[in-house]
Amino acid sequence: MMNSVSGGSWNEFVPISRIIMTPGPVEADPRVLRAMSYPILGQFDPAFTELMNETMGMLRELFRTDNRWAYPVDGTSRSGIEAVMASLIEPGDRVLVPIFGRFGHLLHEIAERCGGRVITQEKPWGTVFDPAELIEAIGREQPDVVAMVHGETSTGRMQPLAGIGEACRRHGALLIVDAVATIGGTPVDTDAWQLDAVIGGTQKCLSVPSGMAPITYNDRAERKIVARKRIERGLRSNAASLPSQEAPPGPSPIQSNYLDLAQLQDYWSPKRLNHHTEMTSMLYALHEGLRLVLAEGLEARFKRHRMHESALMAGLTSMGLSMYGDPLSKLPMVTCVQIPEGVDGEMVRAMLLHQFGIEIASSFGPLAGQIWRIGTMGYSCRQTNILHLLGSLEAVLLRAGVKLPAGEAVQAALDAYEEARVG
Repeated sequence: MMNSVSGGSWNEFVPISRIIMTPGPVEADPRVLRAMSYPILGQFDPAFTELMNETMGMLRELFRTDNRWAYPVDGTSRSGIEAVMASLIEPGDRVLVPIFGRFGHLLHEIAERCGGRVITQEKPWGTVFDPAELIEAIGREQPDVVAMVHGETSTGRMQPLAGIGEACRRHGALLIVDAVATIGGTPVDTDAWQLDAVIGGTQKCLSVPSGMAPITYNDRAERKIVARKRIERGLRSNAASLPSQEAPPGPSPIQSNYLDLAQLQDYWSPKRLNHHTEMTSMLYALHEGLRLVLAEGLEARFKRHRMHESALMAGLTSMGLSMYGDPLSKLPMVTCVQIPEGVDGEMVRAMLLHQFGIEIASSFGPLAGQIWRIGTMGYSCRQTNILHLLGSLEAVLLRAGVKLPAGEAVQAALDAYEEARVG
């Protein structure tokens, strides 16, 4: 549905304003959208390259790292995941993938497409691994790479990472972590946790539109990337003299050109070796989004996400709804609610959207039709949204015939807010 404004034979697209409370995308901060409207600069304009440098500096703060390399891959979050995995997994590498939801299966699939020999460890959806289990598996399997999800939005769970990086270093493995859902909303301590490569996302806790994937990686990862480096044929000084199928001896080259971190880091280095045309407006957006995150302060931002999560949970439970999954491993920014028996979950979602302008998410795979997923991320994570959602969900459930204590959900959330502010 959209509003249309006539313009010749085609209509101008004017989107309806929504309150987006899904696990991503979420509402973009208006200041980010304003930044996207700024005039375009050339990708080698000194003003633009300085913006690139500032963005790298802010990403280091966000990832809590001293890594030299911290920059965005142009594309959605999956492009960052694939760039890191394609650059760090050689054909034949043993890759350990712990799976506790949909996106662990995604890492498995990408690792296989990179030619990795994948070993999986699986947990039932709604739970996570005890780090000791994974540390034991690393010692037993002796992988070259471990690839795992930090925040699994399909199940609303967060995997503890304590000790896993240390175990990887002890056994010579590289640790890749998908922090798409967690970066900017809960701690991601890249250096302290000894993570070798981390991928973030823009469209979740950073409140920037989807279209860039911030990544960081350390010297251990860079050594493997550089060992697989190939300079693009058209950029070689002696390209004309090289046979068309020439491949120097040594490690296999990175299979993707666009997602080749060896080439991308040359582009983001002082060399500015041309690789692609940078997504100018998206970089404006990322720079502004990062500025806002760091201006708020990471610890303050993490506390804000926890406060609104607590208010939402108080309201939902006062309504008589049951939560899904192990509460000890709950992802702070995603709350999974079991759909009451006899209630059409899609009808509820549709009524929330069309009558109240609120979007929440369903789920997929084994959880399809069983849970709703409510995101409280970034700019969408604010009191007015929480209270509006609780009141609206109560009204829809009452209309669907669910018996519940009318009015208590919003009052419970208000109580939670008062307690948080007094405490």
